[in-house]
Amino acid sequence: MSRIVRATDAHVGPIATLMATSPLLRRYRVTARGAKATLTEALRSRDLVLVAMDRDAIVGLAWAVMTRALDRSTYLRLLLVSEDHQSRGIGAALLARVERHTRASRCRHLVLLVTKTNIRGSPSRSI
Repeated sequence: MSRIVRATDAHVGPIATLMATSPLLRRYRVTARGAKATLTEALRSRDLVLVAMDRDAIVGLAWAVMTRALDRSTYLRLLLVSEDHQSRGIGAALLARVERHTRASRCRHLVLLVTKTNIRGSPSRSI
């Protein structure tokens, strides 16, 4: 089973590689270079960036932003699991950690956007 840890600067390169090789994010023209810059800023801004580790490899990512908008909300910016690690509960575990952090931060809502083209997506959950 994977373990979930908060991302550090040392994780930026491997996370950027995961993002750049994702078929979903390739549609949005995400590059490793662009992902590194965005992730570095996210860590600097104290966004919640969690990674799922399988041994020493990063196999999943949850990126959330806490905001005062919408009466104190957490916005789930990205939930991503590598294709070869999908359907193993990693995405659910990452989402559960984001939900716990949302509650602990006294945010009242967890907001996420989904697309109908994400056929492997799961039903929405309330926190």
